[in-house]
Amino acid sequence: MLESVKASIGDHLLLKLKGGLEIRGTLMPRYGYADDRHITIKLGNGYNIGILVSRIEGVTVEKRGTFEPSKPSEASFKSGGEVLILGTGGTIASRIDYRTGAVTSVLTPSELYSSVPELGDIAKLDTEVLFNILSENMTPSRWDEMAKRVGRAVKDGYRGIVIAHGTDTMHYTSAALSFALENLPVPVVLVGAQRSSDRPSSDAATNLLGAVTVAAMADFSGVYIAMHKGLSDDVIAVHSGVKVRKNHTSRRDAFQSVNSRPAALVHLKGLRIIKNLELPPRRDGHQDFSVKSNFDERAFLVKYFPGMSGEIIDHLVEIGYRAIILEGTGLGHVGKPLHESIGSAIDKGVFIGMTSQCLWGRVRMTVYDTGRDLLRMGVIPLEDILPEVAVVKAMWLLGQGATFEDMVKLMPMNMRGEVSGRSLISYEHGRT
Repeated sequence: MLESVKASIGDHLLLKLKGGLEIRGTLMPRYGYADDRHITIKLGNGYNIGILVSRIEGVTVEKRGTFEPSKPSEASFKSGGEVLILGTGGTIASRIDYRTGAVTSVLTPSELYSSVPELGDIAKLDTEVLFNILSENMTPSRWDEMAKRVGRAVKDGYRGIVIAHGTDTMHYTSAALSFALENLPVPVVLVGAQRSSDRPSSDAATNLLGAVTVAAMADFSGVYIAMHKGLSDDVIAVHSGVKVRKNHTSRRDAFQSVNSRPAALVHLKGLRIIKNLELPPRRDGHQDFSVKSNFDERAFLVKYFPGMSGEIIDHLVEIGYRAIILEGTGLGHVGKPLHESIGSAIDKGVFIGMTSQCLWGRVRMTVYDTGRDLLRMGVIPLEDILPEVAVVKAMWLLGQGATFEDMVKLMPMNMRGEVSGRSLISYEHGRT
């Protein structure tokens, strides 16, 4: 059909469909995993649609063109060291690969800046690519590298640091930086996007505006994640780095504070920051600031399920793991078949901490016999610490040289706001 009118990728077409409907748009490449029964057209509003060939009665080439994926030019921007944007990859720094339909990480922080020129009205920016990976490839060694770079930026006098990051593991990284950056005097804000920045529905620009606003203007310090609060583009939620989780695969408001309110909200109209919680103040100087960035990867997160055997615990001990975080049921339970292996692991000096598969609420192991049995063995209840935060904290403590006795004492202790003082009903189920 396309060859009959000598249509090429990038041509502007008029498609006449059965029933009299006419559609105009730019002919796009077919994704590598797409079928050959549709023609893909980019509409004038920027969205792509696939049209079933059997519905098309006629094709007209209205204008010849060439296809090149849009790419912002490198903009000249105000540099001067107020806010540093560090690029690590992820969807916020990605574009569509039209050969396959996949999202490919290609943008630099300066390209992000040129895509959102309004950032220049907020602060003078410096940008740097720290590394360029998708977030499933993030590792504790990368956390170490990131923490050290943030430490140097703080000592260089930046008012705040923004880290562009993939969303899938961003809450692990925010927890890692929360523990590694002690007495942080400025805001460090991780930011991502659920939809790549070349899509009309992208949340990249608005999330970045919110993150830079906090880094430059907020009167508080600490590690945070800045992402959409709702489906509209008017408010960005600023979540504590140790009380946040990604709870949806694709919605723009995928991130929620768990057992807490968002730390603050950024209203993009007028760039107003409204604090919800008491937060550490921004401080001049960095005399007591330190970077403790070593992570020991010999901590493991085990999600319990009915029928699980204790052999997994035995194997983890055998290959040298020093801490095991259990994501148990309800108030903090695992089945009897695991108990012998758990007791043996603790006897061998392996720390075992209990979290819950439930997002809201906290572990209470004194309510039922199973919980009390586990307590007698030496399993440590970890209050309302999120499982992901608990395993990161265990890696960090082990990396600081913590002994078994240290782990028993420090893991349930509130060190960076990871333990809520109390669970309030108004916070339940993500309502804020």
